[in-house]
Amino acid sequence: MRKVAGLFATAALMVSLLGAGTVMAAPTDGASEAQISAGFFHQENSDSGNLNADLSYGYYLTPAWQLGFRQALNYNFIDDRRDVWIATTAPFINWHFRLTDIVIPYLGAFIGLAWNDRDTTGTVGPQAGIKFFVHESTFLNLGYRYEFFFNRFEAIEDNASRGNHVFNVGVGFTWGGAPSTRRP
Repeated sequence: MRKVAGLFATAALMVSLLGAGTVMAAPTDGASEAQISAGFFHQENSDSGNLNADLSYGYYLTPAWQLGFRQALNYNFIDDRRDVWIATTAPFINWHFRLTDIVIPYLGAFIGLAWNDRDTTGTVGPQAGIKFFVHESTFLNLGYRYEFFFNRFEAIEDNASRGNHVFNVGVGFTWGGAPSTRRP
């Protein structure tokens, strides 16, 4: 019975997100976007854990193409050892393809710097996600990126299999841009 109720709740959520709602939420030419996301991990029965946070700004060149900049922090709390942190600063480009004006998946790439109090190196990788607009200017984001690191461009290929998988859940806001010509 519990599985059936969960199935109906999932179906109702999908219908409400993919249905023909009257919200005209998708960004337009010249729109700006700010997004914040975070996560925390703590291993049971230990004093170790991880905190990660992302803050980004994006500008829509067209409704599909977005240029942006992301600042991210990953902080590891380690029991009886020195805590370790790494920050990344990276410009990115995303291509959005609309399923509806409310559900907007994207694919993209980034290249930038990864740094901490000991070292600085390059980082590059692909990213993907999906934005669910819950209001005309507010969305929930489910995102993924693969970060791999390099200290020389020749080493990028060698380090491609030794990177970080980063999943995040965040909230974002859009504003500005050309008026939408679409009608509800």
